[in-house]
Amino acid sequence: MKALLSRRYIPKKSPLSTLFFRSSTFSPTAVKAETPSADTQHLTGKREKLNLVSAINNALHIALESDQTVCAFGEDVTFGGVFRASLGLRNRFGPDRVFNTPLSEQGIVGFAIGLAAAGGKPIAEIQFADYIFPAFDQLVNEAAKFRYRSGNEFDCGGLVVRAPYGAVGHGGLYHSQSPEAYFCHTAGLKVVVPATPIEAKGLLLASIQERNPVVFLEPKWLYRSLSELVPLEPYEIPLGKARIYREGKDATVVGWGAQLHVLDRACSMAKERHGIECELINLRTLLPWDKQTVIESVKKTGRLIISHEAPKTCGFAAEISASIQEACFTYLEAPILRVCGYDTPFPLIFEKFYRPDELKNFEAIKNTVHFDFSTEL
Repeated sequence: MKALLSRRYIPKKSPLSTLFFRSSTFSPTAVKAETPSADTQHLTGKREKLNLVSAINNALHIALESDQTVCAFGEDVTFGGVFRASLGLRNRFGPDRVFNTPLSEQGIVGFAIGLAAAGGKPIAEIQFADYIFPAFDQLVNEAAKFRYRSGNEFDCGGLVVRAPYGAVGHGGLYHSQSPEAYFCHTAGLKVVVPATPIEAKGLLLASIQERNPVVFLEPKWLYRSLSELVPLEPYEIPLGKARIYREGKDATVVGWGAQLHVLDRACSMAKERHGIECELINLRTLLPWDKQTVIESVKKTGRLIISHEAPKTCGFAAEISASIQEACFTYLEAPILRVCGYDTPFPLIFEKFYRPDELKNFEAIKNTVHFDFSTEL
C-alpha cells in the first residue's frame, strides 16, 4: 500500500504530452490554488499535493489494487498514455489488467460493454474526447440501453469511459471539443466532469462503483495547472450532487470542469469592481444534474448565468436555462444568460476569441445584475 500511495505514481510528461502542454497553464490568468472542500473534511489521513492528472492516476491505482475485476485499457495506456494518467499501471498490475488496444474507439467501448456485462469493471480510455464519436453508437445504443432492453436482467454497470476534453491552448478543432451535451441527452448514462484534483479522485472512484455506465470527462487544461492537498486514502464523492463553490446573494453562476475556474475569476472581478456577490455552483455531474441546488440558489439571487466552452446552440446550458425558467419564473429579476462557445468548429489561432473567458462572463454578470425591466421592455 505504501508503494500505491508513493510519488512514483505521479505522472511525468511524455513527448506527446509535452506537445499539448507547451504551456501547462495556457490560460491568460493562472488557476488559483485550491482549498480542501467539504467532500473530504472528514478524512483525517495523510494528504499530498497532487495535480489533477496525478489524482486520476492515484485513483486508478487504488481501484486496481482493491478490486481484481477492475481493468484499464485504451490506446497507449501501457506507457502512461498521452497525458501520463495511467503511468505505472502496467508494471504494477500486469498485462492482463492493463493493456493497449487497437486504434478503434468503437472497439474499445464495445469490448468494455461486454466486459462489464460479464461482471468486470472496465475503465476504458479515449485518448481525446474529440475521438469518442466513433464509439457514440456503442455508448448511446448499447451501454445506455443494456439494462432497459433486458428488463433489468442484465446491465453494464461498472463501465467507465474516461476522456480528456476541452481547450488546451493550441489543440485546434480536433483536440479541443467539449461533447458533454451529446451524452446528456441519453437516458441510461451518467456524465461526470470534475473541476479539481480532489473531485477527480473522488468522482472517479465513485464512478467505478456506479451501477450505470459513466462517461467521465477530464478537463485537460487542468491536468497540470491546478494542484491541491488530496487525501491519499480511498474516498468517494457522490454522483449527482453539486458543490457551492462560493456563496453570494446577487447572482447565481453555474459551470463545471475547467470553466469553473474561469467563472471564479469573473466572480472575483465582479466583487472587486462592483461589489457584486455571486454564488458560483460547480455541477460536477451533468447527468443527472443537481437541479434542486440551482433552484434554491436562483430563488435567493433572482438571476442566473450559465457558461461552458461548448457551442451555445443545444449546449447543456440550454437545458439548465429551460429547467430554471420553468421552476423559478416568478423569482427571476433578469433574463437567464448563457455565455458559451460560438456555433463554429473550435478554432486554432482564434481560440482566445472563441473561449467564454472571464471578461465575457464578467460583462454578463454586470448586465444581469443591472438589468431593468422598465427600460428594457
